[in-house]
Amino acid sequence: MIRPTLTSPADPVAQPGALHPARLKVTGLTRVFGGRKVVDAVSLEVAAGQVTCLLGPSGCGKSTTLRMIAGVEHADAGEVVIEGRTVAAPGLHLPPEARSVGLMFQDFALFPHLTVAENVAFGLRTDKVARAARVGELLERVSLTGFGQKHPHQLSGGEQQRVALARALAPRPRVMLMDEPFSGLDNRLRDGIRDTTLDLLKEEGTGVLLVTHEPDEAMRMADEIALMRAGRIVQRGAPYNVYNAPVDRAAAAFFSDINVIRGVSRGALTDTPFGAFLTPGHADGAEVEIVIRPQHLSIDFDRGGRGPNPTPMEGTPARGTVLRSRYLGRESLVDFAMDHEGAKLTASVPGVFLPKPGTHLWLMIRRDRCFVFGV
Repeated sequence: MIRPTLTSPADPVAQPGALHPARLKVTGLTRVFGGRKVVDAVSLEVAAGQVTCLLGPSGCGKSTTLRMIAGVEHADAGEVVIEGRTVAAPGLHLPPEARSVGLMFQDFALFPHLTVAENVAFGLRTDKVARAARVGELLERVSLTGFGQKHPHQLSGGEQQRVALARALAPRPRVMLMDEPFSGLDNRLRDGIRDTTLDLLKEEGTGVLLVTHEPDEAMRMADEIALMRAGRIVQRGAPYNVYNAPVDRAAAAFFSDINVIRGVSRGALTDTPFGAFLTPGHADGAEVEIVIRPQHLSIDFDRGGRGPNPTPMEGTPARGTVLRSRYLGRESLVDFAMDHEGAKLTASVPGVFLPKPGTHLWLMIRRDRCFVFGV
């Protein structure tokens, strides 16, 4: 079974940009409101062409962190270094326009009285010919050639998003700061716009810090995820590592539904519906939680291993009674009340599987996909 540990900052898998110079380096960034640290000693690095997602629930301090890096808000402590130049430190605060950063927000923030071309050219400080050439190049790259003379109100949400991207890229920023930039788009548009945005940013070699509260978006876009909670980064690493080795129960639950089996460790073993689990490192009598995701439970019609999602499993089969089942399109979820001390578990099955409430079925568990945490 998996015993989660905090991913080491030296881990080359967890730090995909570690071999390249940092475009952005943040050290000990702190912000205090009303005596409470809303951002508490946040440190991270973003390399050229790397996308780091600052991921966490609403109110955890993500956007405040981004605003301090951008220079829109003052930090109470810490340093921000962009391309080797310190732009924020005790006694130093450069304004946003002096930081060589691009900014993208969820409301697009286009100027309604300017044309598309004028919006894209707004931040450029070059001559007219060079400005027109850069605007034309970017509109072509975001598939908006011929839209230059339109105004924002004449565009769809996806088109406005691409104009905002072109405008942010126009001055060739070394660092792009993005705060929930895709949340205003419907699901049909979102994936395509995200992929286009990611391709362009990587082509430009821009270091990207993206704020999001959506784990799926972070997993899709990020080279590195910095998981944030209550103002602090609690775990950093490559998406695979953060998902498969969560630092605690809350980190596991942030990425997916989970099942939690509680027990007491005795002699480094904990009794569960699926037999005894090894729980080394926990004192005798200590309460522990064994966490497993629904897709790592297998349903069998009997104890012989014949069921709708046969997978190599381990340990003792456990009988449960179906409470309800529902079909979600790609998978079905089945809730069970287990015979063992009334534990309740949920299993997911690819495709359609809708047993009736009251049906008795057997479950088995992927022990190599379980996480054990102290309570």
